[in-house]
Amino acid sequence: MYNWSTNEKELAKNPGKYGIWKLEQMIDYGAGGEKIKISELKLHWDRISIDPYRRKFLKLLLGERNTY
Repeated sequence: MYNWSTNEKELAKNPGKYGIWKLEQMIDYGAGGEKIKISELKLHWDRISIDPYRRKFLKLLLGERNTY
């Protein structure tokens, strides 16, 4: 995954924000051949800002009825 508008080196200094940002980018713009880790998705579920329909679809794929 390549993002031209964000300084990833600077953002990576804060692992929590970087993890959330990376998940949002992967969900919204594609993973670039990388796989999204389910454990990371569950860890940051309440903090990621994604489209409500994508959130609903991901919950369906994960087979979850409740939020994390």
